[in-house]
Amino acid sequence: MALTEELAALLGPKGWLTEGLEAWQTDWLKMQSHAPLGVARPENTEQVAEVMRLAHAAGVPVTPQGGNTSLCAGAVPGVPGHIILSLSRMNRIGSVDPLAFTVTVEAGAVLAAVHEAVAARDLIFPMHLGAEGSAQIGGLIATNAGGSHALRYGMMQDLVLGLEVVLPDGGVWNGLRPLIKDNAGYQLRRLFCGSEGTLGVVTRAALRLFPAPVSRATALLAVADFETLVRLGAQLRQELGEFMSALEFFSGTGLELALRNVPGLEYPLDTRGGAYVLVELSTAARCVDLGAMLEIALGEAFEAGLIQDGAVAANDAQRAAMWRLREEMPEGQRLEGAQLKHDIAVPVAELGEFIKRMAPQLDAILPGVRINPFGHLGDGNIHYNLSPPEGAAGFGEAKAALSQLIYKEAEAVGGSFAAEHGLGRSKVFFADQLRSPEERNLMRCLKQAADPQGLLNPGVLTGPRNPQE
Repeated sequence: MALTEELAALLGPKGWLTEGLEAWQTDWLKMQSHAPLGVARPENTEQVAEVMRLAHAAGVPVTPQGGNTSLCAGAVPGVPGHIILSLSRMNRIGSVDPLAFTVTVEAGAVLAAVHEAVAARDLIFPMHLGAEGSAQIGGLIATNAGGSHALRYGMMQDLVLGLEVVLPDGGVWNGLRPLIKDNAGYQLRRLFCGSEGTLGVVTRAALRLFPAPVSRATALLAVADFETLVRLGAQLRQELGEFMSALEFFSGTGLELALRNVPGLEYPLDTRGGAYVLVELSTAARCVDLGAMLEIALGEAFEAGLIQDGAVAANDAQRAAMWRLREEMPEGQRLEGAQLKHDIAVPVAELGEFIKRMAPQLDAILPGVRINPFGHLGDGNIHYNLSPPEGAAGFGEAKAALSQLIYKEAEAVGGSFAAEHGLGRSKVFFADQLRSPEERNLMRCLKQAADPQGLLNPGVLTGPRNPQE
C-alpha cells in the first residue's frame, strides 16, 4: 500500500488532506510556498506517532506545523513533497490544577484559549504576544517564544514543566512531569524548547501557571531619546522591582506610522518624544497599592529629567488604549507598505547607543531609510524593522546589505541576530556566517543524534544536508 493510502486509511478524510492546501503550505510572510504530499491532521498522540513511523519507513520528510505564524518560514516545507503535520485538531485543554498551579494541554491548543481556560480558575498563563489568537502551544514551545511579559515570567522554556514528544522514528517520550525540580539527567524538555520541530514533535505540555493579578497600574511615558529610555528603564526596575510585569518601548517613527495607518488609535499625551515607554505593574496581593508605588517612581523620574511627558491609565479602557499603541506597531508599518523585519537582541545597557549608532550606517546604505525599533526594554529584544524611503516602493538591491549590517552589529555588541522568532529557514545562512563553527557543529550533532535520516523539518535551524531539502 502506498504511503498516501496508508495515511488516508489512518487519518480519515478530515485527517488527510490533498487538495486546497495553500493556507498550510504558505508561510505567514509569504516567503515560501511548496506543494506538500499532503497535510496530516492527527487527533491524538498515537496517530502522530504512526504518521511519523510511516514517513520514517518511507523516507519522506515531515514538517510539523502549529498556527503557522512563524516569521522565519520555519513551519512550511522548503521544497515540494513533504508531509505537513498539522497539530490543529489536537487542541484539548486538560483540567487546571489550582494547587500545583499547572495545566496540561495538547500542542494544538491556541494560546488565547489557554488564557480563557485558566482565567476561569483565577489563574494566568503569562505568555502574551500579538498572534495569540492563532499561535498554538506546540509552536510557541518549538520556537521558545518570548512575548511582552518575559521580563517577569521568562520565555516559553521557563513556563514549560513537562513535555510529551513524538520522535522522528515514531517513538514517544513521555516527560509530562509537572515539576519545577527534576535533575535526573539532561534537561530534555528544554532541549525541545527552541528546536523548531527538528528533533521531535511536541504533542502535549505541562505548563506553569500563576495567580491572576487583582490589580494593575499602567503608564505611557515620553522620553527624549533611546539613551534616556535605557536609564529610565533601569531606574524604574530598581524602584518597582518584582511588581513590574512589562516594560515595552517604541519609537517616534513607529508611533507616526501607527497613528497614520491604524484606525481608532489615540495618543494620550500632550507632547511628543523621541521614544516611548509602556510600563505595567501587577500583583495578586490585595494589600499592595500599585498606583501609589508607580506615582512615587514616576515622580522621581520626572525630577531626574528622565521623562518629558506621561500619563497613568485611570481605568481598563485607558490601559487597553495604551497597550494598543504598542501592539499596533507591526500593523502600522505593514499598512505603510514594504517592510524589512529583524528580530534581534542586544544587552540592555547597549540598547540606546546601538539604535543611535545604527541610524547613520543604515542611511549610508539606503539614504532616507525609515527605522522603526520597538520591543521589550527589559530583555533588550528589539524588533528592528525598516521601511523604505518616503515614496519608494521597496529596498531594491540594498535589502541584503541592510539585514547583514543589523545582524552583524547586534552580534558584535554581545547580542543575538535571532531573539525570539528562531532561525526557521530564512536565518540559517546568517547563523552559519555569524556564529562559531563549534556552536553550529554542536547543533548539527544534536540533530544527527535525534534524527539520523534528517527527515524531520529538514533545512530548518541547522540547514539542509543537500540543496534538494
